[in-house]
Amino acid sequence: MLIGVPKEIKVKEFRVGLTPTSIREVTAHGHEVLVETGAGIGIGMGDAAYEAAGARIAPDAATVFSEAELIVKVKEPQPEERKRLNPGQVLFTYLHLAPDAAQTRDLVESGATCIAYETVTRPGGGLPLLAPMSEVAGRLSIQAGAYFLEKAHGGHGVLLGGVPGVDPAKVVIIGGGTVGRHAAHIALGMGADVWVIDRNVDVLRSLWMQFGRPLNTVYSTRDAIENHCIAADLVISGVLIPGAAAPKLITAELVKRMKAGSVIVDVAIDQGGSAETSRPTTHDEPTYVVDDVIHYCVTNMPGAVPKTSTYALNNATLPFVLALADKGWRQALKEDPHLRAGLNVHDGKVTYKAVADAHGYDYVAPEAVLDV
Repeated sequence: MLIGVPKEIKVKEFRVGLTPTSIREVTAHGHEVLVETGAGIGIGMGDAAYEAAGARIAPDAATVFSEAELIVKVKEPQPEERKRLNPGQVLFTYLHLAPDAAQTRDLVESGATCIAYETVTRPGGGLPLLAPMSEVAGRLSIQAGAYFLEKAHGGHGVLLGGVPGVDPAKVVIIGGGTVGRHAAHIALGMGADVWVIDRNVDVLRSLWMQFGRPLNTVYSTRDAIENHCIAADLVISGVLIPGAAAPKLITAELVKRMKAGSVIVDVAIDQGGSAETSRPTTHDEPTYVVDDVIHYCVTNMPGAVPKTSTYALNNATLPFVLALADKGWRQALKEDPHLRAGLNVHDGKVTYKAVADAHGYDYVAPEAVLDV
């Protein structure tokens, strides 16, 4: 199979779909890889490193999209990339379609087969291709929050860990999943007063067992979210409903009642965000202010640390890339129900129910497409 790796073009996105290490594994399986020139510069890998791993270098994205059978990316295809997709071509990347009607429409019209990293599952539950970037984003959320709490950056001038005799900042984390767990780890390490809110008591129990008494855990109710957000210096939202739009847990009215100069880091922004006042931002302009509350809503947070993120992502995606290439996408999805869960769009049909429901499309089950 001919696999294509275009250079990412989203604002300040420095990750790349495949590393030279991954490409060496793919070519060892007898496949060809076409990499757009400069695709790996953001992780410190030039064209020579890709050629040494067995890849062929393409002069531009148009060549990659016109020749490749399987496109492996990181972020959702941008409008100009979506125009280059061809019927029958397979796209394997993050998509986050539920809050993105325009992208969904373009992918449906392309006739391509689109498999989303974020809805691939694993035995026993969990999202193995979302998890590594959630880990990165959770850790980054505390760094970003601490930075913007500084007075020079618009915050109300609170040091996350405080000092002897002065209270630390109160950090409220909504959602105790992968993002929340890693955010708590960093926030506790910095000495903050950390509170995790979740509606799953088993999740809260697990966090308590991992971190002990320094971590405060709260069962999620409207009262709990309101009371703790009002008192918070930094709010991290990492709530996820796989493949669906994030629930709006932080209302616009609640934002008005939060401390002036406090910060919301909405890690759920890829799926539409958890705050009613959230809207997507970029690394070029990461924040904006609503009712004196700083909002950080960057849709590709892990792109800020592309070396760490790319290698962490490749560790998770490589086995699936090999399965798609070795067996062909259809057979790979037939044999693996967890990879099959990643199929969001195929040949003009929406094959993920949450996406179909979000945008009013008829839902077609992946099993019907595959005759499973």
